[in-house]
Amino acid sequence: MQLGARIFKTGIAISLALFLANWLNLPIPFVAGISAIFAIQPSVYRSYLTVLDQIYGNLIGAILAIIFVLTIGSNYLTIGLAAVLAIVIMVKLNLNNPVPLTLVTLIVIMESHQEQFLEFAGLRFLTILLGILSAFIVNMIFLPPKYETRLFTSIHQVTEEVIRWIRVSIRHASDYSSVKNDISKLSDKLDKVDQWYSFYKDERNYTKKQQFIKARKLVLYRQMIATSKKSLDVLKRLHRYENEMTDLPEHFHMMVQERLESLASYHEQLYMKYVGKLRPEHSETAGTDAVLKRHEVMDVFIREINLAHEDTASEFSTYHLMHILSAILDYEEQLEHLDLLIIAYLNYHSDEVGSELENTI
Repeated sequence: MQLGARIFKTGIAISLALFLANWLNLPIPFVAGISAIFAIQPSVYRSYLTVLDQIYGNLIGAILAIIFVLTIGSNYLTIGLAAVLAIVIMVKLNLNNPVPLTLVTLIVIMESHQEQFLEFAGLRFLTILLGILSAFIVNMIFLPPKYETRLFTSIHQVTEEVIRWIRVSIRHASDYSSVKNDISKLSDKLDKVDQWYSFYKDERNYTKKQQFIKARKLVLYRQMIATSKKSLDVLKRLHRYENEMTDLPEHFHMMVQERLESLASYHEQLYMKYVGKLRPEHSETAGTDAVLKRHEVMDVFIREINLAHEDTASEFSTYHLMHILSAILDYEEQLEHLDLLIIAYLNYHSDEVGSELENTI
């Protein structure tokens, strides 16, 4: 587990909640610290949504606790029954996230055996709300990290690793178990990239201009992620059909290798183009030449299929080779689409690409 801003914000929120609860002489102040743990979020917008959900959820828990204590009483059985009812209500209202803290609220209030029950129940409910608001204040003061930079860096790093393995695999120089382990790690990293994309998407923009630019960027980054996933699909196919690739005729194998090298270079240059290190009109692989090369590869592939009909021993390899070529073609199409999106974005918003992105490459 890496130390990040959210970990430090959690510690600060707990300290703030405990300090305020003690300063206001609220009962059981540690409950405020517990509620702050549940309410801390990685962004201001998510923190705002969490505060609303937690308030609704804890209000439900407090009301149920008061009703049960005043009508049935408080014991082990009634607390469990009230907890079940609270969970059912929360699920019905689609408030799944605040369920744990709602149950904490319910138990804390129902465990109160004071004579002035309603007064103490209200104070305990306010103590929990204090912890939630403390977490929100911390999220507001300590600004969240720039998720765009993290998102772009994550996409670029994953792509570099995938391209490196593709270049090694197509030359049959890779270790089978090492590639297998790294493919699993790369899939996990792409899942993390999706999470960064979600965080970046949640960041709010308050002017129409910024909202419009943000919408274009979201489309662009979504395509970057899709292209990276296609490159990983190519690597998976090369790894899975490694033996079939070694049995290919030399001229055909060289053609596939050259095509993958060209696409890998194309992919690398697209990131350089996006951060301003290449001219927007520069496209080494896209265009008419790319279409001709694509058709050339397919023509050779068709000739190999015709030859395979005469030799049943090679038919299996040809069949599986089709999976590799289809993945390569999908990868190429995604690259060309990404290139068009980058060119369109830079034509209108070239001054919006931050210098911190340029430093990541």
